Amino acid sequence: MNIPLEHILLLSAVLFSIGILAVISKRHAVVVLMGIELIFNAANLNLVAFSRHDPQLLQGQMFSLFVILVAAAEAAVALAIVLRVYQYFKTANLSEVVTKEQ
Repeated sequence: MNIPLEHILLLSAVLFSIGILAVISKRHAVVVLMGIELIFNAANLNLVAFSRHDPQLLQGQMFSLFVILVAAAEAAVALAIVLRVYQYFKTANLSEVVTKEQ
């Protein structure tokens, strides 16, 4: 079964929009991190879709693998930072952290 490129790009745009909405509207640090991961996954989906569109070149798949590795490292570091901020401020709500710091 061959899925058209337009359908994959539409799914990627929906994932990207949901990720942006989560980053902009939510105040909990873990939800913001999940939104960032959705944005990374939308970009990966685009890269793999365009790579599949031109099967001679594997550059999109290789770059997608690199993005997955960077996202995993980013998630580990970001969760460590969130845990440290929670220990210090006793909250994971980003708006409360900003107001307590001032």
